[in-house]
Parts: sequence; C-alpha cells; structure tokens
Amino acid sequence: MGDRSSSFLAALPGSPPVLRRLLLTWYQQHGRSLPWRQTRDPYAIWISEIMLQQTQVKTVIPYYDRWLRALPTVHALAADQQTVLKLWEGLGYYARARNIHQSAQIIVAEHQGQFPATLAQAIALPGIGRTTAGGILSAAFDQPLAILDGNVKRVLARLVALPVPPAKAIAHLWQLSATLLDAAHPRDFNQAVMDLGATICLPKQPLCDRCPWQPHCRAFALHLQTTLPMTETRTPIPRKVIGVAVIWNDQGQILIDRRKQSGLLGGLWEFPGGKIEPGETIEACIQREIMEELGIEITVGDRLITVDHTYSHFHVTLNVHHCQYVSGDPQPIECDEIRWVTLAEIDQYPFPKANIKIIEALRSLPAPRQSI
Repeated sequence: MGDRSSSFLAALPGSPPVLRRLLLTWYQQHGRSLPWRQTRDPYAIWISEIMLQQTQVKTVIPYYDRWLRALPTVHALAADQQTVLKLWEGLGYYARARNIHQSAQIIVAEHQGQFPATLAQAIALPGIGRTTAGGILSAAFDQPLAILDGNVKRVLARLVALPVPPAKAIAHLWQLSATLLDAAHPRDFNQAVMDLGATICLPKQPLCDRCPWQPHCRAFALHLQTTLPMTETRTPIPRKVIGVAVIWNDQGQILIDRRKQSGLLGGLWEFPGGKIEPGETIEACIQREIMEELGIEITVGDRLITVDHTYSHFHVTLNVHHCQYVSGDPQPIECDEIRWVTLAEIDQYPFPKANIKIIEALRSLPAPRQSI
C-alpha cells in the first residue's frame, strides 16, 4: 500500500469537530425515520442490524415488523429454528437467520436473556462483527464505537480521495471512522453517516450539491466523486444447472427434504435434486440424484418450470419436473429430514427463494396432481 494509503489520515480535509457539526446538523433535518430508530431496545436493534446486512431498508421494514410481532423477545427467538427460518423466508443470506437463532440461545444461556453490553461479548456472538456490534451498542447504549459498513466506506473513501480500493485500506478506514466519531453523540453520528451514504453519497450518481461535507470532500474537489471509491476486479460467479424433482405419491403428497445445517441454505426445506453432470440429460440426472440422496426409484414426467436465480456467490438454473414415486423407502441420506406433505401444508415449511417459485407454479396447476 505504501505511503499513499497511510498518509490520507494526516491530511484529513476539515477538522473532525467541524465535520461532526456539519453532519449532525444535516442529520437533524434530513435523517431517515426508521422503525428501529424509535427504540433503545438492544434486541430490536440487533435484529434490524442483522437484517440490514446486504439488504435494502425498504425490503427489511416489513420483515422487521413481522418478526417483532411473532418473536418479541430473545426467549421467543431462542425456542425454534424452523420458526426463525420461516420468518426469514425470502430475505436471503440464510446463515444470518441461523446465526441469530444460535446467538439467542447463547444470550439466554450465558447472559440471562440480555443482549451483552460490551464489544468483546457482542462480537463473540455468531454473525456479529465489529461494525454490527458498533451499530448495536452505539444505538442501544450510546457507546462511542465506530462503524464501517458499505455506505460508510464509500463516504470516507470519497472524503479523503482514497487512492486504493477500500478493501486494501480497511485498517486506515477504521482509524478514520473512529477519528471522526462524535463520542458525545455516537448513536446519532453513526446513523447520520450511514444515511449520508444511503441517500446522498450514492454509489453511481452522488448528490454532491446536497452533501454537508461537500466543501471538505477531496474527491469532489478533484472531480473524482463518480470514480471513487476504486473497485477491484471481481471474478465472474459460477452457474450451476440443477435437475429438480417434484415427487408425487398416490395420495397426492409431495416429498420434500430439509438441508443439512452446515453450508448454504442450511436448515431450509427444498424439492430434492442435484447438479447435472456433463453429457447427462435432465431426466437421467433427476433419477440418479433421487436414488443417491433418498434411495428411492422414481419415474420422471413432464417439465413443470425452469427457474433462474442468483445467490450471493453463484447463479443457479433449476430444471423442475413432475416425478412419480415408484418404490423404495425414502431415506435422508444427504439431508437432515424428509417429509411427505400436501400442497396445502407446504406453507408451514421455510423454503429458499428459488423454491418458492416452484411452489407458485404448483399452485397455478388446474388441480392437485395425483400422478404423472
């Protein structure tokens, strides 16, 4: 990194007290009114902070409201993982939900049901890093702890015209965030700098004419506000092509399985299937995967739907076919649990978003399918 990335702190544009005053004055007039900002309850703030990871505010609000109605306390949260996953259904990044549930059990067992009030204890909980802990503890307890989420990185990188991608200057950005933090008003300051990034210092078209830090922003002065922060070249994410079976029995039930807890989408239910091998037909893939995963014989029938979906680290194409159970005793060979369910019962189970599209396709059929 050399001297370029380590020298920008020494040349911070504007004094920290001036920058704090400008930002907090702006926030008093333009800060967003969000439901989790109307409380000091660390439980509610914690849930909002986890939901907001990699997810837009407008998406989070209905989930947050529904969550607090269903699970108003950490004791309620700690009780049942399947309830947690069902409430999270469609929000993505499901490891967050599993981590919340595991953290709740730790809080109940080790912290008397109270969210821990120290940084060390907070970051010891699953799924909570320094930024999330700082956001929770500053908002709930007014602790003077800095944050460094995506919005804050962008704001600070432009403020100092950071000459390298933020990922290569994380330690320096943390130092800058801590230097600027208003220790007397950490809750408001952290929320203000997040709002500045979310509403003014936008990724592609920043609204510099509305920014309270514009007179002190080095990127603006250098006409670099649309090119900073610098980005790193991203590796294209892979695509997986999957054969998926909607397996019917003679009673009009469908076979579903629950994924193992470890790994992507752990604990969620799905329609069974697997990756299509080179040179393999969809039908042959489905028959092979069902025998390998469940130990049963099926016949593969008509195509139901093709689903394209993008997760954080890969694209997936699901080629979904109606299938008929023929023989064998279904076994959870590569999953945690299997169940025969009716279409009317299927809403009781949490599914990944891509599988929700399969359920919608099943519901669009003229009548429940009894066989292929």
